[in-house]
Amino acid sequence: MGTLELNQPGKTVLMLGNEAIARGAIEAGVDFCAAYPGTPSTEIPESLARVAERFNIYVEWSTNEIVALEVATAASIAGLRALVAMKQPGVNVCADFLMAINLTGTNGGLVLVAADDPRAMSSVNEQDSRNYARHADLPLLEPADCQEAKDMTRWAFELSEKLGLPCILRTVTRLSHSRRNVKLGDLPQKKRTARFKGVYICRDQDLLVAQHATLHQKLERAWEEFEASQFNFYAGPGKAKFVIVTSGSGWLYSREAVGALGLQDKVGILKIGTTWPLPEKFIVAHLKNVTEILVVEEVDPFLEQNIKIMLAEQAKTLGPIEVYGAKSGHLPAYGEMTQDKVAHALTSIKGLKPRVRDKKYVEKVKELALAYIPPRVPTFCTGCPHRASLWVIKSALKLDGRDGFVTGDIGCSSIGTGLTGYFQVKTVHCMGGGIGLATGFGKLDRFAFDQPVIAICGDSTFYHAAIPALINARVHNSNVLMVVLDNGGTAMTGFQPHPGSGFDVLGQPAPTVEIDNICRGIGVEVRVRDPFEISQAVQDLYDMLQESGPRVMVFRRRCFRIEAKEKLQKKYFVDQTKCIGDDCGCARFCSRVFNCPGIVWDQQAQRAMIDEVACTGCGVCATLCPIGAILVRGAAS
Repeated sequence: MGTLELNQPGKTVLMLGNEAIARGAIEAGVDFCAAYPGTPSTEIPESLARVAERFNIYVEWSTNEIVALEVATAASIAGLRALVAMKQPGVNVCADFLMAINLTGTNGGLVLVAADDPRAMSSVNEQDSRNYARHADLPLLEPADCQEAKDMTRWAFELSEKLGLPCILRTVTRLSHSRRNVKLGDLPQKKRTARFKGVYICRDQDLLVAQHATLHQKLERAWEEFEASQFNFYAGPGKAKFVIVTSGSGWLYSREAVGALGLQDKVGILKIGTTWPLPEKFIVAHLKNVTEILVVEEVDPFLEQNIKIMLAEQAKTLGPIEVYGAKSGHLPAYGEMTQDKVAHALTSIKGLKPRVRDKKYVEKVKELALAYIPPRVPTFCTGCPHRASLWVIKSALKLDGRDGFVTGDIGCSSIGTGLTGYFQVKTVHCMGGGIGLATGFGKLDRFAFDQPVIAICGDSTFYHAAIPALINARVHNSNVLMVVLDNGGTAMTGFQPHPGSGFDVLGQPAPTVEIDNICRGIGVEVRVRDPFEISQAVQDLYDMLQESGPRVMVFRRRCFRIEAKEKLQKKYFVDQTKCIGDDCGCARFCSRVFNCPGIVWDQQAQRAMIDEVACTGCGVCATLCPIGAILVRGAAS
């Protein structure tokens, strides 16, 4: 039995932050979960899927985030408890619907988990989703650690039902992907049935004004709840003149920095877990003797701005208080927060001597790092069909000779911006952005624009966001060639299924919606090709570049990580008697130009060799080797 299923209240277990959120939802009696995969949120629905049958939870990977929020809201309206999870750009996708259900209200508890990514470790931006809570007048909770992640999630469902509003739970990458001991609560005996009743309309003008007024009243009730919340507390000396005000993971960084500098008896920390609306009475009560505060948060100065507004309104009560943070330049409004950044801000404000490592030590660490840690660049997995697809695109554009270029998208294909993708991808913005841009470029012929444009996206992205732009290209006869890299799953986030995979989140068979059939239904020319058939794929793509109007090439080859589970792989090797090494016309073509991680350089022999541990047996390198030195041994045993 896994930790998510344990019914041992009080037992302490080690949990991933996202698992803790899932456990909190289970303890709250969640009935329904919908999501679209996106790091750092992916493990939340995956965790719930593992115990879905045990707890009678419906779990789905939705086509995109707005659909996920819509189907989860349906469950809420029917009286069930529902959770929807997504990363920060996904909140943008669902914002249209979010800005309506705040007015119509909800029924059963509805929790939106927004997983932000400070420093953009796996994202195109480091957007701060907290701003949506203020924009939509929705209650916002920010857990600081795994225990709070579980407990806040459980409480969020109760709060949502009290208010008749969705609640936003904002986490960040370090919390979602950290592990910590978590004390379990009890598992409820839920017996809910779903039934629709009432009216949920966001349309009538007079009704909308009334709904807006009701929304503000609900937020006031949330404020009352927040004033007594256990997730807000103060740590430090009783009458500190200097206090750090912080939220989320900032609590841990602040605590560590204060401890490292030995300021426990001088600096207090006011930790706010309910960050919108602010628990003003609680904050004012702890700032009455304070003359200076430092606001620590990730990423935007969201808390800082709201604190300043509150201080202006409470000026007669609190008197002048100096506020330090992102606006004063003591902390950055970008990137991840760290203990060192907080400590540096404290030493700067308080005029303390900073504690820094010995320069010689730092220099030696850098020297050793350069010597023993090889430089790494983002790369496709060994045997990834996208490497072959981008090779085909590069070759076809070169043959075409009209200075064509590639507009890219989110997912594994975005790696095509760098060395491993032969620097082919020239734009990356958001899901569906590649074909949208290309559709615009395809209408610039009247302005003497004559470069061919190829838009690429993955199969999951195609279903998520690319179809509307392709329809637009068809309606307006835009001169664009779209290439869909169909590898059978949402690979970048862990091979979650999509409408073309043929199975659902529980691994059960599901209807397949073929990409090429959708394209034919839209009315555009479509061809399907295996990118490992290099010569034919190059020829087909080149031919399509010579055509006009909207057309689609589907490069279909299952990701080897999926395929390897289903069939035996061939073993390839380099015949070093044939390999000519540095004398190769392309100077180590296979290991330097094609650049597959499964091909390495044998320093002793001064020849290429196959790393049999890394090689997946795709065979593309054998097809491309100029002198046929890469051969196959036969099927693996």
